Amino acid sequence: MNQLRSFILKEFRHIFRDVRTMLILLVLPVVMVLLFGYVITTEVKDIRMVVVDFSHDDVTQQLCERFSSNHYFHLVGSADNVSQATHMLENGEADVVMVLAENFAQQLGHSREASVQLLIDGSEPNQASARTAYAQQVLTSIAQEFSATLGIEPQFQIIPVTHALFNPHLRSEYNFVPGNMGMILLLICAMMTSVSIVREKEMGTMEVLLASPLPPLVIIIAKLIPYLVISIINLVTILILSKYLLGLPFAGSLPAFMGISMIYLIVSLALGLLISTLVRTQLAAMILSLLLIVPTIYFSGMTFPIESMPTLYQHVASLIPARWYVSAVRKLMIQGVEVQHVMHETAILAIMAVVLVSVSLATFKKRL
Repeated sequence: MNQLRSFILKEFRHIFRDVRTMLILLVLPVVMVLLFGYVITTEVKDIRMVVVDFSHDDVTQQLCERFSSNHYFHLVGSADNVSQATHMLENGEADVVMVLAENFAQQLGHSREASVQLLIDGSEPNQASARTAYAQQVLTSIAQEFSATLGIEPQFQIIPVTHALFNPHLRSEYNFVPGNMGMILLLICAMMTSVSIVREKEMGTMEVLLASPLPPLVIIIAKLIPYLVISIINLVTILILSKYLLGLPFAGSLPAFMGISMIYLIVSLALGLLISTLVRTQLAAMILSLLLIVPTIYFSGMTFPIESMPTLYQHVASLIPARWYVSAVRKLMIQGVEVQHVMHETAILAIMAVVLVSVSLATFKKRL
């Protein structure tokens, strides 16, 4: 019995001495609970709505006020016509457009039934379905309140006529292909480059390469370029499969798409180079690269809406490169926006590329 107790105490000591094991055993469960219970949510909040009101009567004004007071919706403005409102959807300035026809109050009073047109950004199908359902609930509750106030039976009916722009059938591929594209490219570049450089260190050949007449920077670039070329081939393959196998449209500018993809690939390569400076074994490099999957899935917007996260974690999501790449790809592929509407995402990725490349090169050890 004493021997058993001694072995148990020995195992506890080994666990407590290993900081990484302690982090996995004690910190990881807390992080996962907080992540899934507090940060990650499928609930949609802060739905940006634009109103096109052709009626301008008391009923439509009350209807707009009800949406404005609802904590799920945020009225960002009004438009004079449907074309102007649709343009705001395309530019990412709004999520929902509500169109109120002329003589709305008269139609509701005469036939006790009126229709409201809802234009939804369908590039993210799950969020589009949730936004539609929330809008329908608000419209139904408003109709019931009007009927109860006036004591009218049968009750008024406000019927929403919904149109999902950019993705009329709300196909899930429109959402997951851009997200998977960002995750695949990140993993290939970061994992393979980090493992390749660390393998050279383990085998002792990196010291020989660094001792060659070529400058270390040239050697590093020479090791990164093959993975850049392979990633470009993968990118083209994904585009072809998306277009001809999955039937996804490509409504935007192909040169703009390739340009922002090149910047994203440079960011991913720099991440792989940075990982290679932090670890000494191929296994550690592979594990650290695989850990990039978690923030990419949860904080890129490919699965969970970033707008519904707490403010602090929205700032954390802003540090994830895939968050900006996925947003730009959706706009270019699905929505077909013009180049100037993805300049914000492009500028942020460019800054990330410069910072990561500078830090990676500065921390890369030229002597082993």
